[in-house]
Amino acid sequence: MTVAASFSATLVDEWVRAGLTDAVVAPGSRSTPLVVALARESRIALHVMLDERSAAFFAVGIGLATGRPAVLVTTSGTAAVGVHAAVVEAHLSRVPLIVCTADRPPELHHVGAPQTIEQAGLFAGALRWAVDPGVPDEQARSSWRSLGSRLVAEATAGPMGPGPVHANLAFRDPLLANPGELPPGRRNARPWHRVDPVRRVLDPGSLDAFVALARPGAKGLIVAGAGAGRPETIRRLAVTLGWPVLADPRSGARTPGEQGSPTVATADALLRVESFASEHMPEIVLRLGQPWASKVVADWLTSCAGAGAIQVLVDPYWAWQDPRREADVVVPADPDHVMEALMLRVPEGGAPGRSAWAAPLTWSDGWAEAEAAAQHAIESALGRHNEATEPGLARALFAWSPPSSTVVTSSSMPVRDLEWFAAPRSDPPRVLANRGANGIDGVTSTTLGVTAAAAGTGGPVVGLIGDLAFLHDSTALVRGRREPALGAVLVVIDNRGGGIFSFLPQASGLDEANFERLFGTPQRIDVADLARAAGCDTIEVVSQVEIPTQLDTALYNAARRGPAVVVVRSDRKANVALHNELEAEVALALA
Repeated sequence: MTVAASFSATLVDEWVRAGLTDAVVAPGSRSTPLVVALARESRIALHVMLDERSAAFFAVGIGLATGRPAVLVTTSGTAAVGVHAAVVEAHLSRVPLIVCTADRPPELHHVGAPQTIEQAGLFAGALRWAVDPGVPDEQARSSWRSLGSRLVAEATAGPMGPGPVHANLAFRDPLLANPGELPPGRRNARPWHRVDPVRRVLDPGSLDAFVALARPGAKGLIVAGAGAGRPETIRRLAVTLGWPVLADPRSGARTPGEQGSPTVATADALLRVESFASEHMPEIVLRLGQPWASKVVADWLTSCAGAGAIQVLVDPYWAWQDPRREADVVVPADPDHVMEALMLRVPEGGAPGRSAWAAPLTWSDGWAEAEAAAQHAIESALGRHNEATEPGLARALFAWSPPSSTVVTSSSMPVRDLEWFAAPRSDPPRVLANRGANGIDGVTSTTLGVTAAAAGTGGPVVGLIGDLAFLHDSTALVRGRREPALGAVLVVIDNRGGGIFSFLPQASGLDEANFERLFGTPQRIDVADLARAAGCDTIEVVSQVEIPTQLDTALYNAARRGPAVVVVRSDRKANVALHNELEAEVALALA
């Protein structure tokens, strides 16, 4: 029996009491007391990952999917450094995460002991809370349960919203032992501390001032991104006010609109048409959740602000998600509360379901007609291409995904193609992405973490990933023989390099050799060969028409044997040309 074993077992018991269900471990010696305690707790699903960076993004995937923090455990030294990118992503995306880094005791610091670095403060600036309690001490026994409970509370319920916390835990030898009697917990298996999440609401006076902005007949617009609130509430507000909704797939609100409140999925294409963009500027914009990835949408909103449109940013965590600094009004409140309060305050008396203050039907009808024309143009143009294309893949994947499924999309072009070309549907899949730092780190690992969280309770999980992101996170596929199979389908767009750079000035401003070496970066390793070497069932797709059938096959294979990979070959130059073609077709349809 050791104090370290008892301390670790107490933390684990308190985490179970707080409702935690998953822990992710990257193997190492110094973390033995905590790892063994987790392995002995049957109520915790333990996931073992070889690489710390992959383990950390796997834990991010669990938190992203469930809203509950996973416990991430590493050994000391550079193992702790390896999780930094995932901590930053969790911080910016507001994903709960409990990072436990094992450490050497104080007497082994500054004397050249191996695997010993300064770990306290390692993630400064990217945490909700950090604690370095020192080597477990019997004298501090009464604080152990409070520590375990507070780690959960700080990761889930703090004023800055969910995010990562860091416990740097020093352990002395011997590292392997059985725990003694644990300090008593609360009755009825309750957690030591119960902390309700901060819910910011508006006072009545502020609400009245806010409602006054939505004056009678105002031509308004709702821009909805991830974290915008409940999709059904967004839809009800849009109908009440008669406002179109620019719905990012990650908002969950990309569903068919109603007369007087259309859902606009083709905003990126529509707003490239100068005449449409200038003739459809709103008087007020309600911004809910994270911004769209589209630069075109962002530029147009800037133009609207310059033309006098009032922009209202609902910002529940005081994050100032306003890169262009255009918000006239910042509302630090829960978006659902704001929308519900608005609907109660706006006078009734209009058409059924609409308020007396609703925008004129000509306003919403103009958006609805443009959306319908753009959708028809995109569908027709893609139908002329027999080869598999990146916009066609994103559109087909969103349409194919089962209603209960989750799509995890990579940054760079995949998230943009899904945003620009996925058509509304009544039962859309949930769409997740690591858009906090907008990097391509750990996309496969995050997808597998989401899959682990969905195992047994959720629907299938599909990752939409670029070839460089797939190669960047190839260690995610290196899994122990004793680890359970994870039935994710990984759809890899292989355009032999960084496709997004072909849309940037570097592509035309540099000679081809320098552009390819510095930005395109085609790789020697074929992604299909790598997937097969990792033991994944792998399908290569060249035709657009076969995408749904091959996705069905991959889903069947993944359910039986673990991750399946669908490689869709593309060409970067042809992809740029196709985007230009689609934009031209939409412009022609509007004309």
